[in-house]
Amino acid sequence: MIHTLKYNGAARALAALAALLLSLFQTPVHADETEIRIGWQKGSDLAIMKARGSLEHALTQHGITVRWLEFPAGPQMLEALNIGSIDLGCVGETPPVFAQAANANLVYVGVEPPAPEGEALLVPKSSPIKTVAELKGKRVVLNRGSNVHYLLVRLLQKANLGYDDIKVSYLKPSDAYAAFEKGDVDAWVIWDPYAAAAVAQSGARILADGRGGVADNHQFYIASRGYADAHTEALQFALARINEESLWIGGHEQEAAQIVAPQIGLTPAIAANSLSHGAYGVKALDADVVRSQQRIADTFFNLKLIPKQIDVGSAIWHPAH
Repeated sequence: MIHTLKYNGAARALAALAALLLSLFQTPVHADETEIRIGWQKGSDLAIMKARGSLEHALTQHGITVRWLEFPAGPQMLEALNIGSIDLGCVGETPPVFAQAANANLVYVGVEPPAPEGEALLVPKSSPIKTVAELKGKRVVLNRGSNVHYLLVRLLQKANLGYDDIKVSYLKPSDAYAAFEKGDVDAWVIWDPYAAAAVAQSGARILADGRGGVADNHQFYIASRGYADAHTEALQFALARINEESLWIGGHEQEAAQIVAPQIGLTPAIAANSLSHGAYGVKALDADVVRSQQRIADTFFNLKLIPKQIDVGSAIWHPAH
């Protein structure tokens, strides 16, 4: 009996070991099991990726749990990143400049190609204003620290106007649209899909956009430096999958429009028009992009819109592997 018990115990142990080895071969082992908290905005590429579910599925299969957190605009998203509420987000050119000037511990981890038609300076349908130069003394509204902040500065420079030559008000997009509709402001500087919606729904006119070398309107993927350094493999994998998803959007604008339109209360046609102004794919920042971003930072410092001069190059992510 004793020998039988010993045999049965050994057999059970061997069976358990075999089951464990089998499970190890069947279940991927990940070097960087982690959670990634991604900030997103309605109408953005990340909003489409979130709705499709394919990005989250790919990351989950790689051992990366995804948590999504919504924000009204880039500045608020980077405030959350700075206090440790999110790990990764996508914003325009200006928010990371303001955030870095406020000592946010962030890194640029990816960039989309230029999309100068993706932001615009709008005037109401009935406005007599025909040129940017005619904005002198007028009321212009925008989201402070967002990508359109730089567009406005550049358009004023091109028209030989100073920043002090206009009356600037800072409102988030929903409040700015209400002020624009009521005639409380003379012009609105805004990005898509809000710009495309205002043109289609209220007949707003595009006075100018970023084309002609005015503003590149890059979209940057920004991560917390702490997260990027601690979870390099996970972040690299996430960015590679985001690149694939972004390229899918660029090649399937009509289908992507059907996905994003309900999120933003627009028709698929307006959403598709907005997507046609975008640029797709995500890559590492090259020297030209860094120089362009440094010019933006220097411009805002010279205008005293940020409290100190910053070095954009010091915030570029250089993963060890």
